Amino acid sequence: MSYPKELRENTRLEHKTYPIQLFQNHCPEVKPNDCILYLHWHEHFEIIVMREGSAVFHIDSRPYIVNEGDVIIIPGGGLHVGYSLGYKPIYYDCVVLNASLFNEWVHDPVHAKFVAPYLEGRLHYPVKPVEQDESCLSYYGLLDEAIGELATKPPAYQLVVKSKLHALFTLLARTFLERQLAGNPAEPYSANRDRFKLLIQQIESNFCEKLSIEQAAKQVNVNPYHFCKLFKKLTGRTFVEYVNVSRMNEAERLLRSSNDTVTEIAGKVGCDNPNYFTKLYKQYKGMTPSEARK
Repeated sequence: MSYPKELRENTRLEHKTYPIQLFQNHCPEVKPNDCILYLHWHEHFEIIVMREGSAVFHIDSRPYIVNEGDVIIIPGGGLHVGYSLGYKPIYYDCVVLNASLFNEWVHDPVHAKFVAPYLEGRLHYPVKPVEQDESCLSYYGLLDEAIGELATKPPAYQLVVKSKLHALFTLLARTFLERQLAGNPAEPYSANRDRFKLLIQQIESNFCEKLSIEQAAKQVNVNPYHFCKLFKKLTGRTFVEYVNVSRMNEAERLLRSSNDTVTEIAGKVGCDNPNYFTKLYKQYKGMTPSEARK
C-alpha cells in the first residue's frame, strides 16, 4: 500500500449533488500491525463497517478495536488510521459523505434540532454507538441497505441512500442528543491536533528531511516526553516507527513504479546508507528491496 503525499485526503465524490461514495476495501494477506488504512483526515464523515477480520483504528488519539460486524463513525476533520490485529483477511466497507448531502433540510426546524448539530460538528456521534447504547444495533439495517444501493446502483439509488442515511443519523441523534446536552458533551477540540496534521504531512512529503524527536516536538509546541506520548496515541506508532514506515512505503512505491536503483531509492527516502536501507526495508516489508523489485 502506498501513501499519498499529503495527509489531508481530498476524497473525490462522484456527484456534487449527491456527495457520497462507497469504498470496499479488501486486504487478503495481513499480519498483526499491518497498516490497512493510512493516517489521514478529510472534511467528510466516514462510516466503516467491518465485514471480516479485526483491526484497531486510532481516531483523534483514541484506539477503537473493531471486529466483524462492528460499525464506527468518524467525524469530519478527525485524524484516523487503522492497523490489523491478526492474520485473518480483512474486508470492510467505507461510506464517505459530505454534510451537504442534506442541504435541503437546512430550514427544517426538526432537522436543525436533531441532526444539524452533528453535521456541523457541534456534537459528535459516539465512534462506536453500540458500546454506549445497544439499541443502535437495530439501526444498522438502514446502513446495510444504503451500502447495498451504493454497491449495485439501481435507478434512483441516490435517493434511497440519502433517505436511509438521514434516518440513521436521526435515530442516532434521538438516542444520544439529550444525554450529550445534559452533561456529556462532545470531547473538546484539541488545538494540537492541527499542529500534528501539519507535522505528519511534512513527514509524508519530505522523506529526505532529518527530523529529530526534539525538533518535531518543538513544531507542535510540546516537550519531547509529552510529544512521544501524544504521537503514539494519535497514530498508534512511535515517532521513529512512523517515519520509518512512511519512508519504506515510499520506497515500495518507487521500487514498483520507477527504474531507479536501490541505492538511488535509498537516498530519495532519506537513507544515506544502502545497507541500512536494505535492513530497514526487510524489517518492515518482510523482504529485501531486490526481492521486492523481482
